[in-house]
Amino acid sequence: FVVDVLIILSQAGFCVGYLIFIGNTLANLFNGEVSMVSGLSLGISGLSAKSWYIWGCFPFQLAVNSIPTLTHLAPLSIFADIVDLGAMGAVFVEDVSLIMKQSNEIIAFGGLSVFFYGMGVAVYAFEGIGMVFPIESEMKESRHFGKILALSMGLISLMYGAFGALGYFAFGPDTKDIITANLGAGWISAMVQIGLCVNLFISFPLMMNPVYEIVERRFGGGRYCLWLRWLLVLIVSLVALFVPNFADFLSLIGSSVCCGLGFVLPALFHLLVFKEELGWKGWTVDVGIVTLGLVLGVSGTWSALVEMFSVKV
Repeated sequence: FVVDVLIILSQAGFCVGYLIFIGNTLANLFNGEVSMVSGLSLGISGLSAKSWYIWGCFPFQLAVNSIPTLTHLAPLSIFADIVDLGAMGAVFVEDVSLIMKQSNEIIAFGGLSVFFYGMGVAVYAFEGIGMVFPIESEMKESRHFGKILALSMGLISLMYGAFGALGYFAFGPDTKDIITANLGAGWISAMVQIGLCVNLFISFPLMMNPVYEIVERRFGGGRYCLWLRWLLVLIVSLVALFVPNFADFLSLIGSSVCCGLGFVLPALFHLLVFKEELGWKGWTVDVGIVTLGLVLGVSGTWSALVEMFSVKV
């Protein structure tokens, strides 16, 4: 039950982050136009630009989240990956060109609070790990899945590490929580931002799939239930409307939920199942992983909450 709850919170939290990214990015890109439209709206001018875009996505998300299986979502997933690689490649090129033109003040270590905050974001970055079992169960030749998973995780780790490092080297202390906001004006920047938004929009139903499986198993007898899916999309959209900061939310979900799923529970289950067979080395490794997960989880959650409720100057 605890695992199911944490998977629901983590996967839904990832999708909340997607909607926040889409809303904030499009608002940053088209803010002038949205302000004008909202000013002419029928008494709803209090809605922010971010809210307009999230609500604009809502009916389309209801449609794509009605698709029942991952197999039917595969073409959308391939398209999303192609768009994502193109957008990330453009950001890489922009980062390298800026690094060659100028140098920024680089702080190698910003203190323990920043470290734990960053670890929460880093753990969040591997949000796709919750899709491992659903994807394996849908594979035609699942015997090859282990090698594919190992290769994918290695490549993603290198890509994410390079993406974060180059972004910080290029913009230094001015690096924003959504890196596309640093790219400035221009059609290349606009295309990159729109491409990333398209990727996250398409990824939304993929990441919600484990949530649907769990909820339908517990409340729908394991059968496909359209109204439950639509209700979950509505809840995720409402949460996204009230979360102000993208990076703080990432760190909070990564620390509070993902550390439990990624470190604490797997090592704890392994220890409980194989406790009679493990030697002192096995016990040390499992206890060490559990301890690391608890330290990262508690400290990262605290750091994220402090950032979320602090006054931004």
